[in-house]
Amino acid sequence: MSGYERDPGGGSIARRGMILILSSPSGAGKTTLTRQIAQDGGWGMELSISMTTRARRPSEIHGRHYNFVDRETFEDLKRHDDLLEWAEVHGNFYGTPRRPVERALAEGRDMIFDIDYQGTRQVRSRLPDDVVSVFILPPSMAELRHRLERRAEDDPATIEKRLANARVEIARWGEYDYVLVNDDLQNAFETLKGILVAERTKRTRRSGMAAFVDGLLAETA
Repeated sequence: MSGYERDPGGGSIARRGMILILSSPSGAGKTTLTRQIAQDGGWGMELSISMTTRARRPSEIHGRHYNFVDRETFEDLKRHDDLLEWAEVHGNFYGTPRRPVERALAEGRDMIFDIDYQGTRQVRSRLPDDVVSVFILPPSMAELRHRLERRAEDDPATIEKRLANARVEIARWGEYDYVLVNDDLQNAFETLKGILVAERTKRTRRSGMAAFVDGLLAETA
């Protein structure tokens, strides 16, 4: 679906790519939803793989969940302005290489980002017309704690730190275009797909629509 849409005459309508950003506190579901939409080939979304300096969890795969790098490598990218966004979270750095994203958008390809509010601010400041942002809330703080504990990947001290940081992140919900409560994963996924459809059909994103309409008006019925 990304890049071009077929018109009735067999031609195509050009469309610039867009960035769909999902943010949430740890455990609220952004990573699961991100991967669901990216793995559904019918949506043609490319998953942006962030770089991070934090240690890899046992369940994570380098190049799939994150690109794990050392601090020296990360600092070098920052110095050369090769990061579209970066943030420090829980004492570790996260960031997104800039050039591959800009190239994808110019080619009409859509990308999906799993980043926090700090990264969202930076991406929006650089590419304000290309960003659609969605904040995902947990149904309750008790449920958020339960999900973090059930994940069984963090020690109790880290879980407490994540819950404290969750309150900071949740307070930024008003900075996003859309907000959804993830009390049921399938319902949240369906809502997310509806947002994607609406944003892809916005007049301002469909760069080839003017030529298509001119062609319609030139036709004889």
